[in-house]
Amino acid sequence: MKRLFIVFVATLMSCASTSSQKTSGMQNTKAELLVSESQGGADKVSFRIIKDENDFHRIIKGSFGLIELGKEPAANDPEFPKNKKVVLYNMGMFRSGSHRITEIKNTFVKNNVLYVEVPGEEQSGGMEIQVISNPWFIFAVPSDYQFNSVELKYSK
Repeated sequence: MKRLFIVFVATLMSCASTSSQKTSGMQNTKAELLVSESQGGADKVSFRIIKDENDFHRIIKGSFGLIELGKEPAANDPEFPKNKKVVLYNMGMFRSGSHRITEIKNTFVKNNVLYVEVPGEEQSGGMEIQVISNPWFIFAVPSDYQFNSVELKYSK
């Protein structure tokens, strides 16, 4: 019972400390990071293309981490990019560590796979306190990118 309470409190604290992430100064890449959250994603790695602004805002509103006390949630929402493909990427379930994306270094398409290069290394669980997280992020790429799957590439 004590462990369950610790996991619950740690998860709650993790969720309460998240916020949306806009990236500026990404002149060298063709991708734009719009939102990155450490909770609220799917249990399995997946992606989908967000078709319209209503769907985009619905997804963001579904993330309770974006709502700050005393502020109107709509004021925190990033703008839906025009003339770009907007992609929601669920990173899957992790049992420990920080897996939140803070930057997209580069993107490219090869053999119908969109490769998204992000800083850091793929992390695996360690001996620290086990907190389950389901990170996700939304990013935009040029509309002429044609792909059937998305794969993260970690760089140092």
